[in-house]
This record gives sequence, structure tokens and C-alpha cells, in this order.
Amino acid sequence: MDLQALADKIEIQEVLARYSRGVDTKDWDLWRTVFTPDAFIDYRAASSSDTSFGTRDEMGVWLQNSVGTLPMTQHYITNVEIDLDGDTARVLAMFFNPMRLPGTAGLSYCGGFYNHEMVRTDEGWKSRKLVEENVWFEAAAAAAS
Repeated sequence: MDLQALADKIEIQEVLARYSRGVDTKDWDLWRTVFTPDAFIDYRAASSSDTSFGTRDEMGVWLQNSVGTLPMTQHYITNVEIDLDGDTARVLAMFFNPMRLPGTAGLSYCGGFYNHEMVRTDEGWKSRKLVEENVWFEAAAAAAS
């Protein structure tokens, strides 16, 4: 692996970290920096909503109105595989996401894969397409009333 490929892979991992921090701190401006302006984002695997896929700006609003209402989320991204091809890259990364859902007595958890198509831009690497693939979900029991 040459130095450019190594630098690209490190920068792409930083993009993934920024994604998690943006979501978990509810910093939607930071979250938007992960994506190209015309990016397509698909969260349908995590939601039954018909509006859980679309452009970066549409999904920014969707996240704010859905994930933004959760008291706590924490995204761990691991096992990152990056397939570089010049100024593009395919990225497959596992995620583990503990969260607190409103009205529950404890933590809920989910896990799966983020599938990114990334592109080198003048501002660095960005995702032009993200498809979330949820593999499992465990919900906390409802809070006692």
C-alpha cells in the first residue's frame, strides 16, 4: 500500500468518526459535512417511515425529527473495509448503536452495516451514497407507569 492509499484510508475513517459524532451530539451541520450536497441516503432498514431515504438535506431534517428526539445515542463504527479506486471508494463498516428510546426502562441496541460510496472532493473525502443495513435490534422494555 502506498502513502496516498494509506492517507486516503485514514481520512475516510475520520469521515466515519465525524458521522457518528454529528449524529450523537445532534450537530446536524457537522453531520452534513460528511456528504456531498447531492448525496443519496437510505435509512429504510432502520425505519418503517416512507420518508427515511432521500437527499442529504432531506435526511438531515428526517434525522433531526427522529434520532434528534432520542435522549441518548452512541454509534460505534468498527471493522472498516475500504476499497479504493482512484478518487472513489466503497466502504463497508459495521456499527453498534446503544440508544435510549422514549418511554423505555433501559437501553435499546442495534447493529449492522454502513455501505458508503465515497468520492474525493476539493474538501476531502465525502460520502455520495449511504445505505444503512440493520442486522439486528433489541428493544428495552417499556417503562413502568
